[in-house]
Amino acid sequence: MKTRPIAVDVKPWIGTIQIVMAAICWGTLGIFSTYLSQLGFSSWQITILRIITAAIIAITMLPKIWKPLSRLTLGQWFGLGLQSLIGVLGMTVCYLFAVLHVGAGTAVALLYTAPVFSLIFSHLLLDERITYKAALLAIVAVIGVGMTTMGGTTEGNLGVAVGLLSGVCYSLYGVLGKRAMHHKHSAPLVFFTSILFSGIVLLFIPTTYTTYYKLIQLPVISWIYVLGLSLVGTIAPFALYMKALEKLPATRASVFTIFEPLTAIFLAVLLLHQMLSGIQYIGVFLILLVALLNGLTNSTNVQLPRWFRRQKLS
Repeated sequence: MKTRPIAVDVKPWIGTIQIVMAAICWGTLGIFSTYLSQLGFSSWQITILRIITAAIIAITMLPKIWKPLSRLTLGQWFGLGLQSLIGVLGMTVCYLFAVLHVGAGTAVALLYTAPVFSLIFSHLLLDERITYKAALLAIVAVIGVGMTTMGGTTEGNLGVAVGLLSGVCYSLYGVLGKRAMHHKHSAPLVFFTSILFSGIVLLFIPTTYTTYYKLIQLPVISWIYVLGLSLVGTIAPFALYMKALEKLPATRASVFTIFEPLTAIFLAVLLLHQMLSGIQYIGVFLILLVALLNGLTNSTNVQLPRWFRRQKLS
């Protein structure tokens, strides 16, 4: 008697690999920005190089999204523009400032406080209720952030504060993006407009042109860093993430983005020799643990201990 071969659905596995690859790509942002800083670029100039170059690359998407783009109402343009200026331009400026002042590892950990801020903004803007679990994770994240500031200088503490602000902007990018999705905007459209608006704003700033003039005068390796920042650290991970969401639920996909901070910290230690104190490593660990547990407890495919699963606040 012949047995039927067992059908194996490989799509979730492919999706998982794509998510991990996207997270690793995002984790290189701190490395490329640090190298550009060593060439004499400020955090603001690095922001310009990242967004403008990414916008030029993203223009290739225009033929595919022209129809939905042309149908946007004035209110929808405003909403997408606000998401771009806060979630892309604001987050990039704050994150890169933190990278240059507290190091890539700490900066990406502070960026990952975004889930905590998402709780607040989702409650205020999307009318989502806060659970006991979410409140507990927020407290742990705050303790982790406090530990990362221990032993730091005044300049370092300013970097931590701005790093936290990058988490605020990052959370708003997701929350405002979710509101955009409620209007049935596709993920490629949201991404394109988020890069487009910020790029257009930067074109009106004189520093944009002096920054690229400075880049032209530098060795070819500087162009490689800029392409890495925009292509490897921005366009490629988003494309991978979008493809993965076709195969995985968003809650499950968010679990594997933990590879982003892990990659950033590993590369910072390996390539930049940026070391933290013991208490700061514990703080980074707590922040990453919050990010991981937030993804796991929001996934319908993963069960945590009963004591950690709570009813919603009334």
